[in-house]
Amino acid sequence: MAEPFQVALDEGDVADLRERLRRTRWPEAETVDDWSQGVPLGYVRELCRDWGEEYDFGFARRLNVFPQFRATVDGVGLHFLHLRSPEADALPLVLTHGWPGSVLEFLDVLGPLTDPARYGGDPADAFHVVAPSLPGFGWSDKPALKIARVAGLWDELMTSLGYDRYGAQGGDWGAAVTNALARSSHVAGVHVNFAPVRMDFDDPTPEERQALADLQEFRRTGSGYSAQQGTRPQTLGYGLTDSPAGQAAWIAEKFWAWTDHKGHPEDAVDRQRILDAISLYWFTATAASSARMYWENHDRDLSTVDAPAGISVFPKEIVRPSRRQAEQRYTDLRWFEELPVGGHFAALEQPELFVEQVRGFFRLVR
Repeated sequence: MAEPFQVALDEGDVADLRERLRRTRWPEAETVDDWSQGVPLGYVRELCRDWGEEYDFGFARRLNVFPQFRATVDGVGLHFLHLRSPEADALPLVLTHGWPGSVLEFLDVLGPLTDPARYGGDPADAFHVVAPSLPGFGWSDKPALKIARVAGLWDELMTSLGYDRYGAQGGDWGAAVTNALARSSHVAGVHVNFAPVRMDFDDPTPEERQALADLQEFRRTGSGYSAQQGTRPQTLGYGLTDSPAGQAAWIAEKFWAWTDHKGHPEDAVDRQRILDAISLYWFTATAASSARMYWENHDRDLSTVDAPAGISVFPKEIVRPSRRQAEQRYTDLRWFEELPVGGHFAALEQPELFVEQVRGFFRLVR
């Protein structure tokens, strides 16, 4: 049975964070004039100064305006947001985040998804939204689980809430969970904004060639975090759980590497939201437990997805398949759109476009 839940922030923990930030032992500056060695020292110092001195620690308050719950599902404690639409015939929808994300990514889209009429939309597009924290993330329990098991937990959670037919949406690890949910008879359709597929086609188009080159460059210069989290999550966890500056840099780098910005991550996501994201990982001490998702799932599943599917491709996403590439994996692909702006954190970077895409696809399967 689900119990109401609110995020509580202990003032002693805030004081401890501020003291740790004051006592940070900094490395020397990078020896390049860009981000190629990692996050520049100047930016991390600025970010950490604001975290300790200017930031309002309001991520808990911003989350607590939405109804949250904890429930034990098949022995695993899950934290989730659950917003019922005022529209009685709304389609239930489970939204799943990834790493280094959280349910905070969805705060700007929850209102438009659940109550479109209030935001100038069509009431027929309404959803009842459930947004769980992945195991090992946020306020869920911290077991290390395979993606298929997480999908099973989601399916059981949704049916326990009375939703025998529902849609699923996700990005990053959330896309993997969503793809696995496609096997459930309860799922009406799946929509993802991250779609790993086989990219090495014969006779590639110029766009496919560029997408493959960008992916190869990511593997060459940007995938170190994945190798570390997938092979030694425990070792990494000691440093990130003990050092707020380390945790801040580890996450802030991804807001530079994976967003659609003009040279600086805060062009795409403002500093408050970046610090919200970092704070959630810090105060829940989930650096190691979230990294274990990579340890448990290092063999990426590219099996076919046979449920009705939709894909939205944002231009700064890590993987950008063409339609014909996507159709090799998604055998009932009913929606495929390439967007003009946006990156890996679609709901956070481009909430209006994200809502448009989700509404558009699910109109086809309601």
